[in-house]
Amino acid sequence: MSQPPITVIITAYNAAQTVGRAIRSAMQSDLVASVIVMNDASTDATTSVCLAEDDGSGRLLLIENNRNRGPAASRNHALRFAHTPLVALLDADDYLIPGRFEQLLKHDGWDLIADNVCFIPEEEARGEHPVSIDTLAGEGRVRMLSLQEFALRNIAIPHKSRGELGFLKPVFRRDLFERFALQYDENLRLGEDFILYAQALARGAKFMLSESCGYVAVERADSLSGKHRTEDLEALARAAWELTRKVPRGAHRQALIRHNRALETRARHRRLLDDKQRYGMILSLGRFVGAPRYLVPVMQAIYRDKRQQAPARVESRTRFLFGRDEFERVQAQ
Repeated sequence: MSQPPITVIITAYNAAQTVGRAIRSAMQSDLVASVIVMNDASTDATTSVCLAEDDGSGRLLLIENNRNRGPAASRNHALRFAHTPLVALLDADDYLIPGRFEQLLKHDGWDLIADNVCFIPEEEARGEHPVSIDTLAGEGRVRMLSLQEFALRNIAIPHKSRGELGFLKPVFRRDLFERFALQYDENLRLGEDFILYAQALARGAKFMLSESCGYVAVERADSLSGKHRTEDLEALARAAWELTRKVPRGAHRQALIRHNRALETRARHRRLLDDKQRYGMILSLGRFVGAPRYLVPVMQAIYRDKRQQAPARVESRTRFLFGRDEFERVQAQ
């Protein structure tokens, strides 16, 4: 049975060095009917690099924003031009492994499906598809992802490699947005994927995980995701709390509350450090009068920072977002 065609959406900002590789990796699949690149008002050669990747098949569409609007607004705009039954996300820094879509579309019964993510340090990402990664790794097992697990797996652990499931880059059914009244929150420039996926799960969408790996995330020292502002973190915390208020009482809501408190602590920690430089520590602590719950966790975070003589350096190595053992445990139940 033939598989439905896919549109791949790439948002790009000053991505001239990497967006060509991303486009090529998407267009290598016969299942990809369209690649939409949203150039978010780049000031480098992103436009010319994208145009150079046009293979004449008519599959590449380049859309230019006249001002920088962020990935959430760019994806919402790109979705208006996506007319295929399936849509996939790809960051301009990253790339896909050949056979990724063919592997994922072997499964049905999902609204969103995502495979494992391989994180590769920039200095090691030489080829388009490293031979150390086997797209068909494992036994092709899949399982469903719940809102409870998703929330708990998005709690960042200080001084450790990022492993939140918000990094997943799923394939989703285009009508998902209409059926569950979804769109990216354009007020966010950080965590917009987390909020969208959590909203989908909260509204009953079926999110499937596959143990195979077909997505490569290149970790760069100058990545925009590592330079988010305090205001961006605070906006994400507000959106997470707003989402949680609409979730019925129970295990899912409790998991979201736990996630949100950890996120709120990070945001208040960052705000305290910002305010300390402007007003001094005593005046800055006034922000905790109305929220004493966060005073102790923030003080603990400051203490950890002081004990850490230098910023923690995450070991530069290839790693995966989740392990195969997670699928073995599910099968054993």
